[in-house]
Amino acid sequence: MAIIKEGLRPGGRSARVQESVHSAVRELLEAHERSSVTVPMIAARAGVTPSTIYRRWGDLSVLLADVALARMRPDSEPANTGSLRGDLQAWAEQYLDEMSSEPGRNMMRDVQCSQTPGYCVSILSGQFQAIVDRYPDNTPPSVDRLINLLAAPTVFRILFASAPLQVEELHELIELALQ
Repeated sequence: MAIIKEGLRPGGRSARVQESVHSAVRELLEAHERSSVTVPMIAARAGVTPSTIYRRWGDLSVLLADVALARMRPDSEPANTGSLRGDLQAWAEQYLDEMSSEPGRNMMRDVQCSQTPGYCVSILSGQFQAIVDRYPDNTPPSVDRLINLLAAPTVFRILFASAPLQVEELHELIELALQ
Protein backbone atom coordinates (compact mmCIF):
# COMPACT_ATOMS: atom_id res chain seq x y z
CA MET A 1 0.00 0.00 0.00
CA ALA A 2 1.39 3.39 -1.03
CA ILE A 3 1.46 6.22 1.46
CA ILE A 4 0.56 9.57 -0.02
CA LYS A 5 2.24 12.52 1.63
CA GLU A 6 0.56 15.85 1.25
CA GLY A 7 2.28 19.14 1.92
CA LEU A 8 0.69 22.30 3.13
CA ARG A 9 -1.80 23.63 0.66
CA PRO A 10 -1.12 27.18 -0.49
CA GLY A 11 -4.23 29.13 0.31
CA GLY A 12 -5.38 26.41 2.71
CA ARG A 13 -6.60 26.72 6.27
CA SER A 14 -3.28 28.06 7.54
CA ALA A 15 -3.28 30.89 4.98
CA ARG A 16 -6.91 31.72 5.75
CA VAL A 17 -6.18 31.92 9.49
CA GLN A 18 -3.16 34.13 8.87
CA GLU A 19 -5.11 36.49 6.62
CA SER A 20 -8.02 36.64 9.06
CA VAL A 21 -5.72 37.44 11.98
CA HIS A 22 -3.71 39.99 9.97
CA SER A 23 -6.94 41.71 8.87
CA ALA A 24 -8.18 41.78 12.45
CA VAL A 25 -4.93 43.38 13.63
CA ARG A 26 -5.05 46.04 10.91
CA GLU A 27 -8.71 46.86 11.64
CA LEU A 28 -8.17 47.03 15.40
CA LEU A 29 -5.09 49.25 15.07
CA GLU A 30 -7.14 51.66 12.95
CA ALA A 31 -10.01 51.75 15.46
CA HIS A 32 -8.18 51.64 18.82
CA GLU A 33 -5.14 52.95 20.60
CA ARG A 34 -2.28 50.57 20.00
CA SER A 35 -1.73 49.96 23.71
CA SER A 36 -5.33 48.79 24.15
CA VAL A 37 -5.21 46.07 21.47
CA THR A 38 -5.00 42.59 23.01
CA VAL A 39 -4.71 39.03 21.76
CA PRO A 40 -8.28 38.18 22.91
CA MET A 41 -9.61 41.21 20.95
CA ILE A 42 -7.73 40.09 17.84
CA ALA A 43 -8.89 36.50 18.24
CA ALA A 44 -12.53 37.55 18.60
CA ARG A 45 -12.33 39.80 15.52
CA ALA A 46 -10.55 37.09 13.49
CA GLY A 47 -12.90 34.30 14.56
CA VAL A 48 -10.17 32.16 16.14
CA THR A 49 -9.25 31.28 19.69
CA PRO A 50 -6.50 33.16 21.52
CA SER A 51 -4.60 29.86 21.77
CA THR A 52 -4.44 29.77 17.96
CA ILE A 53 -2.66 33.12 18.01
CA TYR A 54 -0.31 32.15 20.84
CA ARG A 55 0.51 28.81 19.18
CA ARG A 56 1.30 30.42 15.83
CA TRP A 57 2.92 33.73 16.87
CA GLY A 58 3.92 33.25 20.51
CA ASP A 59 2.96 36.70 21.72
CA LEU A 60 1.44 39.99 20.64
CA SER A 61 4.74 41.67 19.76
CA VAL A 62 5.67 38.89 17.33
CA LEU A 63 2.21 39.04 15.74
CA LEU A 64 2.46 42.82 15.33
CA ALA A 65 5.91 42.37 13.76
CA ASP A 66 4.52 39.79 11.33
CA VAL A 67 1.71 42.14 10.29
CA ALA A 68 4.17 45.03 9.93
CA LEU A 69 6.49 42.95 7.73
CA ALA A 70 3.58 41.96 5.52
CA ARG A 71 2.62 45.63 5.16
CA MET A 72 6.20 46.62 4.31
CA ARG A 73 6.28 44.46 1.21
CA PRO A 74 5.99 46.84 -1.73
CA ASP A 75 2.89 46.68 -3.89
CA SER A 76 4.75 47.65 -7.04
CA GLU A 77 8.13 48.39 -8.57
CA PRO A 78 9.76 51.69 -7.60
CA ALA A 79 8.75 54.65 -9.76
CA ASN A 80 10.54 54.88 -13.11
CA THR A 81 11.23 58.54 -13.83
CA GLY A 82 13.69 57.90 -16.64
CA SER A 83 16.83 58.76 -14.65
CA LEU A 84 18.73 57.14 -11.81
CA ARG A 85 18.72 60.36 -9.78
CA GLY A 86 14.99 60.84 -10.39
CA ASP A 87 14.17 57.25 -9.43
CA LEU A 88 16.20 57.53 -6.22
CA GLN A 89 14.56 60.85 -5.34
CA ALA A 90 11.07 59.45 -5.98
CA TRP A 91 11.84 56.36 -3.88
CA ALA A 92 13.46 58.31 -1.03
CA GLU A 93 10.71 60.93 -0.83
CA GLN A 94 7.96 58.29 -0.79
CA TYR A 95 9.83 56.21 1.82
CA LEU A 96 10.36 59.27 4.04
CA ASP A 97 6.71 60.25 3.72
CA GLU A 98 5.36 56.77 4.47
CA MET A 99 7.74 55.85 7.28
CA SER A 100 7.60 59.20 9.10
CA SER A 101 3.82 58.95 9.43
CA GLU A 102 2.45 57.57 12.70
CA PRO A 103 1.51 54.21 11.08
CA GLY A 104 4.97 54.05 9.50
CA ARG A 105 6.71 54.71 12.82
CA ASN A 106 4.60 52.07 14.52
CA MET A 107 5.37 49.63 11.73
CA MET A 108 9.12 50.19 12.14
CA ARG A 109 8.87 49.73 15.91
CA ASP A 110 6.90 46.51 15.45
CA VAL A 111 9.40 45.13 12.95
CA GLN A 112 12.09 45.30 15.62
CA CYS A 113 10.38 42.28 17.24
CA SER A 114 10.49 40.28 14.03
CA GLN A 115 11.74 36.71 14.14
CA THR A 116 13.22 37.15 10.66
CA PRO A 117 16.14 39.55 11.08
CA GLY A 118 17.34 41.09 7.86
CA TYR A 119 13.95 40.88 6.17
CA CYS A 120 13.57 44.66 5.95
CA VAL A 121 17.01 44.98 4.41
CA SER A 122 16.09 42.37 1.82
CA ILE A 123 12.94 44.34 0.95
CA LEU A 124 14.93 47.56 0.58
CA SER A 125 17.67 45.74 -1.35
CA GLY A 126 15.10 44.48 -3.83
CA GLN A 127 13.73 47.99 -4.33
CA PHE A 128 17.18 49.50 -4.83
CA GLN A 129 18.27 46.63 -7.09
CA ALA A 130 15.25 47.22 -9.32
CA ILE A 131 16.28 50.86 -9.64
CA VAL A 132 19.98 50.32 -10.34
CA ASP A 133 19.23 47.52 -12.82
CA ARG A 134 17.45 50.08 -15.01
CA TYR A 135 20.66 52.06 -15.52
CA PRO A 136 23.55 49.64 -16.15
CA ASP A 137 25.43 52.18 -18.29
CA ASN A 138 25.51 54.79 -15.50
CA THR A 139 27.76 52.77 -13.16
CA PRO A 140 25.18 53.08 -10.39
CA PRO A 141 26.09 52.90 -6.70
CA SER A 142 25.90 49.54 -5.00
CA VAL A 143 22.74 48.52 -3.21
CA ASP A 144 24.66 48.48 0.09
CA ARG A 145 25.77 52.07 -0.50
CA LEU A 146 22.17 53.12 -1.11
CA ILE A 147 20.98 51.37 2.05
CA ASN A 148 23.76 52.97 4.10
CA LEU A 149 23.37 56.48 2.69
CA LEU A 150 19.61 56.71 2.07
CA ALA A 151 17.60 54.19 4.05
CA ALA A 152 19.68 54.01 7.25
CA PRO A 153 19.78 57.75 7.99
CA THR A 154 16.09 58.05 7.12
CA VAL A 155 15.09 55.30 9.55
CA PHE A 156 17.47 56.51 12.26
CA ARG A 157 16.14 60.06 12.14
CA ILE A 158 12.51 58.92 12.10
CA LEU A 159 12.95 56.67 15.12
CA PHE A 160 15.51 58.53 17.22
CA ALA A 161 15.58 62.23 16.35
CA SER A 162 13.13 64.96 17.19
CA ALA A 163 12.37 65.41 13.49
CA PRO A 164 12.77 63.29 10.36
CA LEU A 165 15.13 64.24 7.54
CA GLN A 166 14.02 67.13 5.38
CA VAL A 167 13.56 66.46 1.65
CA GLU A 168 16.54 68.73 0.90
CA GLU A 169 18.72 66.59 3.19
CA LEU A 170 17.53 63.48 1.35
CA HIS A 171 18.54 65.05 -1.96
CA GLU A 172 22.00 65.82 -0.52
CA LEU A 173 22.34 62.17 0.55
CA ILE A 174 21.36 61.04 -2.96
CA GLU A 175 24.08 63.27 -4.43
CA LEU A 176 26.57 61.75 -2.00
CA ALA A 177 25.45 58.21 -2.94
CA LEU A 178 25.86 58.98 -6.65
CA GLN A 179 29.47 60.20 -6.26
